[in-house]
Amino acid sequence: MAHAHSHGTVGSAAPRTTFLLVVTLVSALLVTLAGLWLLWPNAGDVPDRVPARAEGTSFVDVTVTGPADPTTGSIPVELPGGEASRMQSPGPSIPLAEGDRITAVDISQVAQPGVDPLVFMDFQRELPIALLAIVYALVVLLVARWRGLAAMAGLGLAFVVLLGFTMPALLAGESAIGVALVTSSLVMFVTLYLAHGLSARTSTALLGTLVGLALTAGLAAWASGAAQITGTNDEMSAFLPSSAPGADLRGIALCGIVLAGMGVLNDVTITQASAVWELRAVAPAASRSELFTSAMRIGRDHIASTVYTIAFAYVGAALPLLMMVWLVDQSPATALTSGEIAEEVVRTLVGSIGLVLAIPVTTAIATLTVPGPAGEGSTTPEPASDPELMAPVSEAWAAGPAPGTAAT
Repeated sequence: MAHAHSHGTVGSAAPRTTFLLVVTLVSALLVTLAGLWLLWPNAGDVPDRVPARAEGTSFVDVTVTGPADPTTGSIPVELPGGEASRMQSPGPSIPLAEGDRITAVDISQVAQPGVDPLVFMDFQRELPIALLAIVYALVVLLVARWRGLAAMAGLGLAFVVLLGFTMPALLAGESAIGVALVTSSLVMFVTLYLAHGLSARTSTALLGTLVGLALTAGLAAWASGAAQITGTNDEMSAFLPSSAPGADLRGIALCGIVLAGMGVLNDVTITQASAVWELRAVAPAASRSELFTSAMRIGRDHIASTVYTIAFAYVGAALPLLMMVWLVDQSPATALTSGEIAEEVVRTLVGSIGLVLAIPVTTAIATLTVPGPAGEGSTTPEPASDPELMAPVSEAWAAGPAPGTAAT
């Protein structure tokens, strides 16, 4: 590859390339909005929400004041007004200690005489979770500044889409694959442009993400049917048919597979698009094929790290389930294909395949979109990285490979 020092800017994409990119993304956005309109559920098709408590009961916040009675299991608690009361033990699997703040259900109006008037429901976690969220927001703002704020705003809008459209549509029995594609496409349009700004670089990453999502959805549709993913292995899903008769558990599992790959796809595509632009900044005379080859070296490293990231993210989330499966005397192949694990194995494999395919696709799109070698096309500068930050990279580039190393 031709060696050249970065000047801190990259020329804008050719007008024809920009036009094709805009037309393609505007068309994708129109299709997404049309799908949103077609799949938006009728209010009458969305099931009513189930009350969180039975009639005649109420929630009350209490504080544990002592150990459980060894004979009855009754636990002494203090009510918000300072009065003493008793709460039924939640069992040995949920140990309670003095000072624990609990949300209990008051059944005094419906309970039989002699029964403790309170029933354990859950721990009060609002304060520690709120503090953790504040710390997270502060760290993001301190490190990423306004871009971090925009990313968090995009995340908030993504949850608005999930709560306002995705879940009601799935509960109403709308096409799961359609809901998954509309949701992921809409979320990516919002979050990518909010977090990274309106530019050819971001548009390239978005287009690569949409292609990756389409590949993931197609593969997920085949894999969920071939592997007989029913969506009935989760304990919570067992309650859906009675509360939402129109919901398709198999379709919900399929939608979950697509949505699970959405965030990781966003990560790798924006990285690849940025890599191509930065490589062009430090090597303005490099040909497009040389640019693609160099960017794919970065992509391969990203693939190597992200593949086990996805796998271990699942292992951490499902560790108790994996431990229970391990305790059963069976072969590893039988364990990995059992109903409890098969859905997550398929989710991990489909997401990983979509991720791996999205990297060369995005790199190719970025290589075609980024300005050509120096002297070709428009030279209107587009902001790139800080020249001081890029200087070490430029110098390393000019120095060529280290002795004893070979190109990948």
